[in-house]
Amino acid sequence: MLQNDPASIALPPLAIPVRTIGRRTFDFSRQIAVMAIVNRTPDSFYDDCATYELDRAVEAAVQAANDGADWVDIGGVPFAPGPEVPVDEELARVIPVIEALAVESDVVVSVDTFRPEVAAAAIAAGASVINDTTGIHDPRLARVVGDSEATLVITHSLARPRRPYPRPHYHDVGSQVAGFLRDRIDVARANGVPDERIVLDPGHDLNKNTRQTLELTRRFGEITALGYPTLAAVSNKDFVGEALGRPKGERLAGSLAAATVSALLGARIVRMHNVREAVDAMRMVEAVLGWREPVFETHNL
Repeated sequence: MLQNDPASIALPPLAIPVRTIGRRTFDFSRQIAVMAIVNRTPDSFYDDCATYELDRAVEAAVQAANDGADWVDIGGVPFAPGPEVPVDEELARVIPVIEALAVESDVVVSVDTFRPEVAAAAIAAGASVINDTTGIHDPRLARVVGDSEATLVITHSLARPRRPYPRPHYHDVGSQVAGFLRDRIDVARANGVPDERIVLDPGHDLNKNTRQTLELTRRFGEITALGYPTLAAVSNKDFVGEALGRPKGERLAGSLAAATVSALLGARIVRMHNVREAVDAMRMVEAVLGWREPVFETHNL
């Protein structure tokens, strides 16, 4: 393996870089994981129901694993404001996908939920990550994770689940997001989730406008300085579209740029819709950082 150049980019150290999550082990001191996205919702912001049907969702999840994704994140309820989805309906959307994917691949299975009942059923079905985009709004969810072997993603967001949060204001977005995450880490610990099973997410676009999200991305190092593996969920989001003036279907280049900037500031998981392109981008970042050998070498040899 290539050795790090002392003059290369300095990244914040991780307190516990080596993590076993599900059936895979990651060394986040020299590895960037790609988390694919599969939404079984009729109202997701990006894919217009493309994976709402069960067979399409399973096919997309398996294809993401085959395309090199390290994780697949399955969601049954969008973050965006909207009508409540009953617990039974959320379970019916996500559990069959988890079960099918666990049979087909050793990829890490993550479930995007804020409900403790769904988290418990998802873990029993084979999920090894609970991705809570509501910042542990319900501490019982942390207790469910604490009583298992699963990892918990703690995300910065301010609104109650599926509720609007108009015109968000921050006097210092970087320090406020970091402070929120510190507080929620304490909640997770108090409910039995150890440090080695905590991942952070500053919540790009979640209760933040475009300028706030761009500043938070510039200051991503303040979040990674907390010492936990940090997730950058930047794919096709509105801050990319508004920064570039691009509609949903034309945000790939901007999303890859945002993911790369986040990785160079310490992100160790990137949540992306376009799996093959994201895998190539992150493997290239690893190669530039000296963490990965070239696949082959013929140029000028």
